[in-house]
Amino acid sequence: MSDVLEPLPVLYPGDPVAALEARLGFVFSDRLTALAALTHKSYVNEHRDEEGLADNERLEFLGDAVIDLAVSHRLMERFPGAREGDLSKMRAAVVDEQGLSEMARAIGLGELLRLGRGEELTGGRAKASLLADAMEAVIAAAYLEAGLALVLGLIDRFLSDAFARAAAGTLDRDWKTQLQELAQSRMRATPRYRVVAEHGPDHSKMFEVETDLRGEVVGKGTGRSKKDAEQAAARLALDQLALRFEAEEGAEEETEAGPGDEPGPGAATAPAKPARRKAPKARKKAPAKGARKERR
Repeated sequence: MSDVLEPLPVLYPGDPVAALEARLGFVFSDRLTALAALTHKSYVNEHRDEEGLADNERLEFLGDAVIDLAVSHRLMERFPGAREGDLSKMRAAVVDEQGLSEMARAIGLGELLRLGRGEELTGGRAKASLLADAMEAVIAAAYLEAGLALVLGLIDRFLSDAFARAAAGTLDRDWKTQLQELAQSRMRATPRYRVVAEHGPDHSKMFEVETDLRGEVVGKGTGRSKKDAEQAAARLALDQLALRFEAEEGAEEETEAGPGDEPGPGAATAPAKPARRKAPKARKKAPAKGARKERR
């Protein structure tokens, strides 16, 4: 992600909107809306005595649609010959939970959020799902402030790397396909997925999914739809299996060398062969349309 900004906690103590303005590069005339974008519902629940408090859920709803529109606009411009299905796949990959949370981290959004004590204690400022939601709310506030042109500027600034990968044909996050190919080729097994928990209201539900191979849980992920959660679980499983296979290959090389294979004094030795992480081979296949989330 480009344009990662340094945190500015000292310059704007107690004024998260001013800090947000400095990082985005424009000033909100409607500061109450901007403050609402930074306010999680847990904060509102714990400060009911404060008048005029609003959380960011309504803005999140609007921001979801605005980001889709802005990214669709740019994809139409960048890929004039692409078909509707391909454009939908690229959009789903660019603005999934991971992409939005990375955008939020690029501006240090987590430290500006107003959270309840419980959410604070459980690491809410670093949660990908919470950051993605807050980023949608901030985009909505920017849209209400100055329209689509301002949002397009933010999209160009913070998602330029994702667009470049899409242009190069390397924007591929179909982790489930990659995990299935790896599991079948290396373990002769097929991953299974199951929902283990659901959290939140119906309009903003979060799902937790586990994936297992031969009864062993190898990944657990969360997402705003079952499909997103399955993709997240598959990605973690790929990382875990890559480390496991790397360790197994290293142990096999040591076993093959054996204690009696050490060269004698003066014997020529070949340079040590670095351990390789056997990563799954990516396929040019992106998630189906709507993979980022099921429409609320």
